[in-house]
Amino acid sequence: MNAARAAAPTRSPWHLHWLLLALAVALATATLPAHALSSPLQGRVVAVADGDSVTVLDAQQGRHRVRLLGIDAPEQAQPWGAESGIYLRAKVLQQEVQVVFAKTDRHGRLIGTLLLQGQDVNLQMLRAGLAWHYKAYAIEQGWLERWRYARAERQAQRTQRGLWADPAPTPPWEFRPQQRVKR
Repeated sequence: MNAARAAAPTRSPWHLHWLLLALAVALATATLPAHALSSPLQGRVVAVADGDSVTVLDAQQGRHRVRLLGIDAPEQAQPWGAESGIYLRAKVLQQEVQVVFAKTDRHGRLIGTLLLQGQDVNLQMLRAGLAWHYKAYAIEQGWLERWRYARAERQAQRTQRGLWADPAPTPPWEFRPQQRVKR
């Protein structure tokens, strides 16, 4: 009987099948951010509202307001708000870009990653220290993108670039409610 058992192929436990399936799904989806599932928008940036919002004109002359995914730049009335907008304007205004998006926000803006010559402009804003990684919405990013954004923010903070030169910068998500109370 022992010889028969030794000769028979052994089956792996059922939980290993589920684990392998879960791993395969995780790897398949991990290489692309969640918002990369939609068709990218190609066009020219015709306006920069602030450090995290632009308007893109497509080939059919359609205007698309775009909110940069994964970052939150200082408001114009905040320290570094003007610098953030100036930096983004200098980088992308009148440039041909690609916007990779999957949704719109309650204001009708596309939420996406702005690519200039294949480079992630959202990430560049973090590296320059002119935006925060918007962790409240990080779930909308792929895991690799989330990691890159968090790392870029930490590096800017560590080197005191941009808004991180201030000892205690106020994130825009805290600043906005304070402004509503003052009105």
